[in-house]
Amino acid sequence: MTTKVDQLTQFVLCLNNEGYPTSLEVGKVYRVVQDDEAALHGYIRVIDESGEDYAYTINRFHPIQLPTAVEETLLSLHKYRHPVH
Repeated sequence: MTTKVDQLTQFVLCLNNEGYPTSLEVGKVYRVVQDDEAALHGYIRVIDESGEDYAYTINRFHPIQLPTAVEETLLSLHKYRHPVH
């Protein structure tokens, strides 16, 4: 299964945490951090359970579209907990 994540994708749903049970939770929504280099190699960068961003294989996730109000709320929470440098 190949998952397409484009530049507009802000959030993904975790479908597989094999090998990373403490870093990823199946069924949880994760914030995407754009990383074009990782994408070229079949990876996606997300803010995982550690609160830091790490690259994982793209097939672990499915991109999702959230209602604008929900997306804005989640983005503001992530900025508060993990400021952009």
